[in-house]
Amino acid sequence: MTGKYFDELEVGMTFKHGGRTVTEMDNVLFSALTMNTQPLHVNEDFAAKTEFGQRLVNGVFTFGLVVGLTVADLTEGTIVANLGYDKLNHPSPVFHGDTIYAESEIIEKRESKSRPNAGLVKIKCIGRKPDGTIVVEFERTAMFLKKER
Repeated sequence: MTGKYFDELEVGMTFKHGGRTVTEMDNVLFSALTMNTQPLHVNEDFAAKTEFGQRLVNGVFTFGLVVGLTVADLTEGTIVANLGYDKLNHPSPVFHGDTIYAESEIIEKRESKSRPNAGLVKIKCIGRKPDGTIVVEFERTAMFLKKER
């Protein structure tokens, strides 16, 4: 597995993850699959008349993309579950063709009270455009497995 175990993570550790360019198909398909008919996402004529001048990428997709970009480096095969997300903000919009990169910082960790083979880790995640513009930031708590001894 490529993810990290609870034992391998320390408060203050940071990770730079890969990036992905968001396409029109991503935005339209995600909006359709989630039944989100917001014209800012799916109607170019409507969106062109707004302050943005074009469609915005669905913020829930952007959030999910950043979580996904962290998986290979942090959680692939090494977590029990994501337990919660907090302090979710979208300070800047994402448009078709924008590339988003992810960063993670371990901000808290503790032993699980109910599972001796696991621990809880709080991770601050940030999604940025190549110029450094933050497009999404949030904290997530995951239950990580400990290494088998």
